Amino acid sequence: MKKALLIGINSYPAGNELKGCIEDIHQVATALERNGDGSPNFEVLKLEDVQTSAKAMVAIEQLFTDNGSDTALLYFSGHGYVNTTGAEIVMPHDIESETQYYTGLQMSSIMDIVNKSTIRNKVIILDCCHSGNMGKYKLEATSSILEPGVSILTACRDDEYAEEAGGHGLFTEQLCNALNGGAADYCGNITIGGIYAYIDRTFGPWAQRPVFKTNVSAFAPLKTVKPQVSMEIIRQLTSLFTNPNEEFALDPSFEDTNNPTVEHKWVEPYATQENVTKFKILQKLQSIGFVKPVGEEFMYFAAMRSKSCKLTDLGRYYWRLVNDGKI
Repeated sequence: MKKALLIGINSYPAGNELKGCIEDIHQVATALERNGDGSPNFEVLKLEDVQTSAKAMVAIEQLFTDNGSDTALLYFSGHGYVNTTGAEIVMPHDIESETQYYTGLQMSSIMDIVNKSTIRNKVIILDCCHSGNMGKYKLEATSSILEPGVSILTACRDDEYAEEAGGHGLFTEQLCNALNGGAADYCGNITIGGIYAYIDRTFGPWAQRPVFKTNVSAFAPLKTVKPQVSMEIIRQLTSLFTNPNEEFALDPSFEDTNNPTVEHKWVEPYATQENVTKFKILQKLQSIGFVKPVGEEFMYFAAMRSKSCKLTDLGRYYWRLVNDGKI
């Protein structure tokens, strides 16, 4: 069972209002609640415009209470702040004026709860300014203190601001794209590590930079979607290649358009159904970077010119997974 608490705040006091945070949590909720096949995924609780740190803290404590869930995810979209007492996420009642904050909800206090939780997988995602401070216990600390099973993904570094555009956070837009399939691996699994890798590619070196911190031995899927190539196809790696380093010999009989019924130049040997079927599988494996032609740029010419194809480094890795019965 997976559960998620999503906190979004727009209605801060005058001069501090935000526009996209409520929309952010609705988009994240939509991305989390169902897997790609429509099956239930996270049970989501949304808190819109929660006014006090005390109310937010109660909800966070409930989220990370172990009631049989294997994954707990906290997402916050709103103001973040740093003062002499540490880094905070800010609720409306924490703001005295446009330029002065009371003490908000300390990031270190949240980490105390998270690190003590016995839930196996704990994920914190923050879209707020200075969110890279999450995981530090002191402002001057350069490293994070994370217990096993904890992962943190933040919109920006500890000294940066998180930007809004088009009615939502820039970071959250990419987070949702990742959850909706952009970060899926070859098995259709979306993990927090894959999400960071996806988001990291979309931010340049000079703007805000997402931060990822984790202490896990293996990434648990946050969501599953239909893979680009089915596992049935991937499992045929070992039948096509008897060892991961061999080349698969091709000839014109593998190309289905190479037959006298197709009006273009054709050569012998003509296409056979058995070889055409294998070739289509090889082309699908090429589309995800598992196979590449030898001596040619395209698989078509490798077949028509009787060349070969072979596994890439990634293809050899997955060949071993199939051979060992791990997928």
